[in-house]
Amino acid sequence: MTGRENIIIDIEHVSKSFGGNQVLKDISLYIRKGEFVTLLGPSGCGKTTLLRLLAGFLQPDEGKIMMEWEGKGGKSDFRDVAGIPPHQRPLNTVFQRYALFPHLDVYDNIAFGLKLKGVPKDEIETRVKKVLKLVSMSDYEDRNVDSLSGGQQQRVAIARAIINRPKVLLLDEPLAALDLKMRQDMQIELKEMHQKLGITFIYVTHDQGEALTLSDTIVVMNEGKIQQIGTPTDIYNEPVNSFVADFIGESNILNGTMIRDREVSFIGHDFPCVDEGFGENVPVDVVIRPEDVVIGTSIEGAQFTGKVNSCAFKGVHYEMYVDTDSGNELQIQDYDAYEPGTVVEMKINPDDIQVMRKERTENVLECEIIDENHIEMLGEEFECAPITVMPGSTGHPKAHIQFSKVDLWDHVEDGITTGEVWFILYKGDHYHLTVKTDSGEYLYVDTDDIWDKGDLVAISIQPEDIIVEAGNGQEK
Repeated sequence: MTGRENIIIDIEHVSKSFGGNQVLKDISLYIRKGEFVTLLGPSGCGKTTLLRLLAGFLQPDEGKIMMEWEGKGGKSDFRDVAGIPPHQRPLNTVFQRYALFPHLDVYDNIAFGLKLKGVPKDEIETRVKKVLKLVSMSDYEDRNVDSLSGGQQQRVAIARAIINRPKVLLLDEPLAALDLKMRQDMQIELKEMHQKLGITFIYVTHDQGEALTLSDTIVVMNEGKIQQIGTPTDIYNEPVNSFVADFIGESNILNGTMIRDREVSFIGHDFPCVDEGFGENVPVDVVIRPEDVVIGTSIEGAQFTGKVNSCAFKGVHYEMYVDTDSGNELQIQDYDAYEPGTVVEMKINPDDIQVMRKERTENVLECEIIDENHIEMLGEEFECAPITVMPGSTGHPKAHIQFSKVDLWDHVEDGITTGEVWFILYKGDHYHLTVKTDSGEYLYVDTDDIWDKGDLVAISIQPEDIIVEAGNGQEK
């Protein structure tokens, strides 16, 4: 199915803030009937907020959420659900904490909603037995819920939700509290339930493996925005940016240059590839999955060499880190082991090279000019190089700073401002950091130093490395 056919939910330009913090930023997304859609992203990306907006526990600040609604005579149309309380929406929610009633047995927990609606007793019994069979809990109806395992409680919570015959089932990290083996078993059961029920599942998780295993469609989110929407195969094989490539599975993400159509340069060598339309001699990011590097001591058509740094057995394959002849480090997965110190040959097939446009090539920050050599940016005063006036420019003054020209320090007193390490990307021979500054703006930093996510850092930039451009109407 293609296009916007068979839609059950249409989210249009939705934004949501808490206090001064914008959690969702202009989200647009449509969901089809019967799909298993996963909202995937790190903690704080906005996925649970979006789910709560769908459920009706929150209301959007901007935009609208349209849902298919069954009207009189069985005719369906779309309705803006703003102001409609959760219990009147055609959906049910399964939470991470299952919220079962400890004073009721399994049967009464599942039947609770039907009893409130005044459904006849015989119908309740028929429907409870049907959903108990569906979730493999037929012999547990008289059990106290406190006596059940985590996986069994999760099944009861799902049964309680689906007995109301919702058009959409919302699942907010329902497997997070389970151990690894039980989580893997429940993934299989959830997939089977979805196929049997035929209703729409919208699933929230930060677990990439769960998303790849369960989903028809994955919506990757970060910092309140949708980064990419696609099938698990598309998301894994064709990531649109470095965040998606790094977040979904393991990747080598490297700086490169698109020489021309179907030829790209990285790690000091030129490689044939299948990508086109980037232009010539354009900076790009290159993604190589660890399993896609062909490695051996004698490889026909070898393109480059290296020395094995480390080798660890991972159950199905060996994971190795190899220093290439250009000084870059590659992560490689292979069924054969090569001991540390082994000199190896390698090649990468054109189909296994994923080229992405760079999201940015330098920091560009709006600023206010104080005088010829001083500006205000990031909420602080910085000394800068003499300001360049761009004839004809009417835009706001902007400061340009190369990634490698931002210095990070351990001690607050060593910097002009401070920030928190927000995201770390290893580029083979250096780290590319995203730092969220005290002003709420982001700085991007190339460094050889090792930092951890969440580290508080002091930030300084040498005056000669801050290049400011202003229009000729801008006062200095």
